[in-house]
Amino acid sequence: MSCQVRWQDYGWTSKGEPKSFQPNTKSEMSAYLSLFFIAFLAATVFPAQSELALLALAASGNYSVPILLTVASLGNIAGSTFNWALGRYALRYQHHRWFPIKPNQLQKLEAQYRKFGRWTLLASWVPIIGDPLTVMAGILKEPLWSFLIIIAIAKIGRYIFILGLLQLF
Repeated sequence: MSCQVRWQDYGWTSKGEPKSFQPNTKSEMSAYLSLFFIAFLAATVFPAQSELALLALAASGNYSVPILLTVASLGNIAGSTFNWALGRYALRYQHHRWFPIKPNQLQKLEAQYRKFGRWTLLASWVPIIGDPLTVMAGILKEPLWSFLIIIAIAKIGRYIFILGLLQLF
């Protein structure tokens, strides 16, 4: 499959003007919504591969790449924010037996997060460790504004990198 770069693929007309976002069909809108929800789930503890969905839609050539990037990024950032909110309110239940993190484990995690600071959130895109980092940021009451900025840099940067790889092949 050829991955030629065309103005239309990137949401621009041949005259260099931005295309408006108006999905042509219900299936096109369904694809964007599905990508959003897959990206949301991928940022939570549920196993999902948003990268594969993004690459498949981008490689098809039927969708605007900037819109795909935006939709996937917003979904993934929303999922990470959901984790942050879970962490923010999870400590209310830390004294219950069913609480998944024991006090000594929580102290170790807090020490590691505080040692490296909020910039560890730049690794939030990394499988397995990224989700716990976003939950820990909530537990440690990382301000939402700084959380969102750092998470956005990490998530958008990862998707740009992945879409860039698609252009190489």
